[in-house]
Amino acid sequence: MFQAKSRNLLVSLLLLLIVALPTFAQQKKQKSKKKAPSGPAVLWREPTDLESRDLLLGAGGEQMKPNLRRVTFIEKKSGGYSTKYRVKDASGHEWVAKIGKEAQPDTAANRLVWAVGYETEIAYLVPRLTIQGKGTFENVRLEARPKSINRGEEWKWDNNPFTNTPQFQGLKVMMLLINNWDIKDSNNVVLAARNPSTGTPEQRYIISDLGGSLGKTGGIFSRSRNKPIDFIKSNFIESVRGDKIDFNYGGKSKSLFENITVSDAKWIGALLARLSDEQIKDAFRAANYSPDEVLAMSQAVRRRINALNDVSASLAEAP
Repeated sequence: MFQAKSRNLLVSLLLLLIVALPTFAQQKKQKSKKKAPSGPAVLWREPTDLESRDLLLGAGGEQMKPNLRRVTFIEKKSGGYSTKYRVKDASGHEWVAKIGKEAQPDTAANRLVWAVGYETEIAYLVPRLTIQGKGTFENVRLEARPKSINRGEEWKWDNNPFTNTPQFQGLKVMMLLINNWDIKDSNNVVLAARNPSTGTPEQRYIISDLGGSLGKTGGIFSRSRNKPIDFIKSNFIESVRGDKIDFNYGGKSKSLFENITVSDAKWIGALLARLSDEQIKDAFRAANYSPDEVLAMSQAVRRRINALNDVSASLAEAP
């Protein structure tokens, strides 16, 4: 009789568990879902202070710089080309440390994209950094993970709220300007944040990973990243056919760049032309390039800016 009661109790418990499991799994799934961001979608803001923007410090400025007195390891991040660690600085702020070949171009490209009004990550390049529990590394890019900003889903290059706007077309030209060949949706993210002026919620559409830049876009076997000589020597504009510009690009998502017009070049070219030579140099100084590399790469960027504006000027002068 005792065994029968025990068996009945066991069966009852099993039945309860079977009933509860789907509910538990559903609750867990709902919990794991990222909260959908609210507020208007923002890709670009008018850079009214463009001529005075500090490209050494970038979007975070002096106030967001990491406290490097002690940086401790939290966890290793998976995925991507580079080694990445989640770390905490001496002030308790969390960062993603990117180590390796992509750290420098990611930082310099971040500065140039931010300079003309696009939303970006807050990032700094540390020439030499000791991460407690991991070791000492050269040229580490630290990317902020502030608690006030929630990271949402990726956004798509071919389906987003900005398609065919001057701002989105200008962003594509910026990718060509820096020779970013790694154009894929997984490098993009929507940040749920608050408007810096009004404090109201907004969705910031950013390109989080720009590490595949400042080399040559080439073919699948000849692409490079963080190779100044390749960047300096590579062509930018191949030809102009009617109002369409044919760029020298052999990277991913090539079709994305087939509908860029002279008007698009004029829009972004006018913004870029407002940058001084020193500001452009600061973008590369921020990434700890050598003085010779800073000069040569900034000159290459200036040539590309001039090419954009020369194309629009020549079309305007055509009979």
